[in-house]
Amino acid sequence: MPVSGAFGMGEYARSLAIARAARGRWPDASIRFMLSREAPYAAATPFDATLLPSSPTFHSAEVAAAIAAMRPDVVIFDNAGRTAQLRAAVAAGAAVVYISARARQWRKAHRLRWMRLIDEHWAAYPRFLSAAPGRFDALKLRWLGRPVIRHLDVVLPAPDPARRAALLADLSGGAAPILVVPGGGTGHPGAADAAAIFLDVAGALAADGDAVIYVGPAWRAQAPAPATPLSGRAALPQADLVELMRAARLVVVNGGSTLAQAIACGAACVAAPIAKDQAARIGRAVAAGVARGSPLRADAIVREARHLLRDPRALAALAARAAAAPFADGNQVAVAALAGLLERGRAHAAGA
Repeated sequence: MPVSGAFGMGEYARSLAIARAARGRWPDASIRFMLSREAPYAAATPFDATLLPSSPTFHSAEVAAAIAAMRPDVVIFDNAGRTAQLRAAVAAGAAVVYISARARQWRKAHRLRWMRLIDEHWAAYPRFLSAAPGRFDALKLRWLGRPVIRHLDVVLPAPDPARRAALLADLSGGAAPILVVPGGGTGHPGAADAAAIFLDVAGALAADGDAVIYVGPAWRAQAPAPATPLSGRAALPQADLVELMRAARLVVVNGGSTLAQAIACGAACVAAPIAKDQAARIGRAVAAGVARGSPLRADAIVREARHLLRDPRALAALAARAAAAPFADGNQVAVAALAGLLERGRAHAAGA
């Protein structure tokens, strides 16, 4: 049950990758998504789905009814959920997993009434990009003995060289591109024009003669100027986007999940925050030496990107540090955790 709507797809992409990993581990598993019918990917999801008028968070009655009918072993809420929905999952005998990708969701999950309902809390980022738990959170965890805290680090599909080669042939003439990715398009306070800013960055870098690929909601369908090697898409499947990250000379990105994905792909990154929580995350990446940061201004982002592109040694060193960053495979983390929850559920049922 990921947050879903007309904009953005980070939660869905993560949940989809976890669902595919679970299907690989348990081929006969029954897996169902609950999604907003406004989401552009809703009709094409490769799993059974219940479509709602908007994000599941706003439809507790429908969510509770679906959970009661399905009686699942596990319910995964990715940045979504209400107390009534978590209670419905517990009442149906399901283990409850909550995934948080922002500080606000972390705090939400660590309210006492939610801690008593959640079996596992998965943080969407690695420890080195995350704030340390506060002292009060640590006290509550020791007192209640739950939930189990895990870091997914990053959830990525397996490398696909053939897919990568086909994408590069289509979008950059086979050249290793500069990839510009502002994110899914949600208008965050103070950054409503972020996608347009990133598109301006893409145009400026392409004007220098580099092959540039822009992937974001502000992409304009008209052909670029003949002398400007700029191509783009309004959106791409996660597997395609990740292959472009693996091939890119440089990735210009926001400070959300795409930053962690790009670093895990071994890409040199310049990151600019488009949401309030992203500046601190970018700061941690910069402090770890695995990204460069910039304010959300086209001129500042272009200046930082050009500085790297004109210094091949610095560019290569940044990419090497990214490739060496300590990322776990989020798919393996999730599947191992699910296996434990399922085994515990079977043991409980046998004991009952």
